[in-house]
Amino acid sequence: MISTDVKHLLIDKMTMISEPDKKDICLVGPINLPVKLDDQIFHFHWYTWITLNNNETKEEILDSLTTYDFASLQQSSVLVYGNMKEADNPFVRMHSICHTGDIFGSQRCDCGYQLRQSMKMIVENKSGALFYLANHEGRGIGLFSKSLAYLLQQEGFDTVEANLALGFSDDSRSYEEAIRVLQTLRSKPVTLITNNPKKLAALKEWGLLANHHIPLWGGKSDYNQFYLETKVNKSGHIAESIVSVNN
Repeated sequence: MISTDVKHLLIDKMTMISEPDKKDICLVGPINLPVKLDDQIFHFHWYTWITLNNNETKEEILDSLTTYDFASLQQSSVLVYGNMKEADNPFVRMHSICHTGDIFGSQRCDCGYQLRQSMKMIVENKSGALFYLANHEGRGIGLFSKSLAYLLQQEGFDTVEANLALGFSDDSRSYEEAIRVLQTLRSKPVTLITNNPKKLAALKEWGLLANHHIPLWGGKSDYNQFYLETKVNKSGHIAESIVSVNN
């Protein structure tokens, strides 16, 4: 059982996000996180969150902490840089977790490049947030299913065809939780880092306040050229931007 003194240290850093007819979200942070980008250290504020099934209180969450199976599940988080709440034009990246690209540096996609580059763009802009969305692996099908989709891609399927062949939709990601967290961090519009105007439109339907979006192309290789072309041809990404991809 967590002591009363420890609870007092933690509860002030826990924010409950509540809306009618929606599950509560418990947001934890900010946590100071020094991040090395190239050869420089930049200080971000890190938050993570969970969605509650039974609308527990802060105290109930802490009392039940050891009974949750957090180690076997994934939790999403967000890196915040600068004055996110009041800045004129913060950049926001909704980044879907990619175990193979972000961690292993796989060249089958451009995810690892986009993760690091979007962090640099946020720092250069002096404000913004990178959301790392843990339930978005493989466009929402999970890591195990993504491995099966990769096997199909090795047989000639593109990313869309592989997901459909496994019985999933092309894209089953939800941004509702991330947008609710973003609305807690900032009530003014933001600029979204994305190559896909359809994604911006979809996020706006979820309630995202965004003025416009800026593209992020790069990390192209012989291994992901078909993947990038599929993004353009089937997922609505801006075709002319692919010319500027860096090798």
